[in-house]
This record gives sequence, structure tokens and C-alpha cells, in this order.
Amino acid sequence: MRGQDRILGRLWLTVVGIALAAVAGADPADRPEASDGRILLATTTSVRDSGLLDTLVPTFEERTGISVQVVAVGTGAALRMGAEGNADVLLTHAPEAEEEIVASGALADRRPFMENHFVIAGPATDPAQVASSASPEDALRRIAESGAPFVSRDDDSGTHKREVALFAAAGLDPTESWEGFARTGTGMGLTLQVAGERRAYVLSDLGTFLAFQDRIGLVALSRPAPSLRNVYSVLRVDPERFRGRVHAEEAQRFSDYLLEADTQRRIGEFGRERFGRPLFTPIAVASPAP
Repeated sequence: MRGQDRILGRLWLTVVGIALAAVAGADPADRPEASDGRILLATTTSVRDSGLLDTLVPTFEERTGISVQVVAVGTGAALRMGAEGNADVLLTHAPEAEEEIVASGALADRRPFMENHFVIAGPATDPAQVASSASPEDALRRIAESGAPFVSRDDDSGTHKREVALFAAAGLDPTESWEGFARTGTGMGLTLQVAGERRAYVLSDLGTFLAFQDRIGLVALSRPAPSLRNVYSVLRVDPERFRGRVHAEEAQRFSDYLLEADTQRRIGEFGRERFGRPLFTPIAVASPAP
């Protein structure tokens, strides 16, 4: 059976569609000329929903005088914005898809700057016995075989891309579903809330899960594993490919800022006071890009 339950998704996609029509889908000639002291940042919702951007962006704006306009969408949508020259810089977490667009020439570079891991969360009662599973793939097989409730983002985000890959690695058809399978078609925060309401299992990035855990009443049931590693990168849209449309200097400064030692330190401390542990691990880089 194909899951047709897209709770809240239609409404959210309508809102996102309006935002993208105003920002990403506008006539390229209407975009501001380069070097006017601002950038358009297309970011995955998990970075926004975790609260990290609320910490990092204001400091960058204060230091540089560069205004950052944030559009939070799934990684797939953010990468499409970059591929079409409708953003200046991207924050995404789908390495294979990122490398493909870099190779196409639409993106100037890809610089990993932090990571965490995905978690399979669910009710503490754990009816599918995910906590005792041998691997994330085994966990998903148990959920599917038991018919337990599961909520998918189903939005071409980095998290959804990983979910599809895990289902395939588990020998399951990611296009198939079962009676308790729901698809939201929306961001991580809303998907977690739906999973909480349904007492369902869900795949989430660690940062957003911890930020929402108290509200949704779910617990992390999986253990860190190589297939759950979650790497975030900053990608600059190529100014040569989209000449006159990309704020190249400002985008470069933002990319460099994320890899500065002080910013990396702050990323490594983010969440420690509130959650007793950091939400992200900085990825050390020898030197900034030229």
C-alpha cells in the first residue's frame, strides 16, 4: 500500500511555495545586484529548527554589516535553488547530492563544517523493539514488519534522502508503506510534532530532535552508527555561472565565518547548557578557502 497521509504537508508546502515564488522563483533580473551588502541563505530546516542559526547569524551580521536573508526549506529544495542561481549560499546535509551539483559547475565549492547523527526516535514503550536492534537498518525492518506507526518527512530533504537510503539498505521498498505509515511533506520540527501526537517512530537529525524532545514526548532509541552520520556543509553558488546574480564576496565571507576557530568553538558548545550535550560537532578545517 502507498501511504497517502500527508498531515499538515499541504498547508506547509503552500507556505513554502509562496516564499519560494517570492524569493527563488522570481525573475533573475529582479534579484539585487551583487555586492550590495546582503546574501540569501538557503538552509535545511533542521539547522533552523535546532536554533543554531539564531546564534550564528546575528554575530555575523554585527561583525560584517552583511544582512542575511534566510529561507529554510528541505535540502533538496535548497540545492535546487543553488543549481538555478536563486541563492548565494547554502547549508545542506546530503553529501552525494551536493557533490553532484558541485561537479555540474553550479556551486563553487562544498565545505563541511559540522556534523551530528540521525536518530530513530519513538515512544518509550518501543513496540517494535528498536532499542535492541543490531543496526539502523534492522530497526527499520522491525518497525515495518510490526506495522508500528512511522512518520516520514517525504520532502526530498537530507533527512528524507537518508531515510530512503536506510529503507533500501534494509531490503525495503521506500515507496511502499503500511497502515500506520504517515507522510507529512514538511520540515523536521512539524514532522516531529506529528510523530509525537501519533506516538510514532521517526527519523530525525539529533539537533532538531533534542530541541523538540520535551514537546513531543519521544525518546531516541537508536545508537550512533556509520549509516546515521550526518554531515552539514556550506556551499557557495558559483558567481561565474550566474554572473551578476550572486553576492560572491558576501557569500565567501559567510562561508569563511562558519569555519573560523571561534565559530567552530561556538558550534561545538551550542546546546550544552540547555541539553547537557552539544547538538553538533564542529569539523576542523586546516585553513579557510581563498
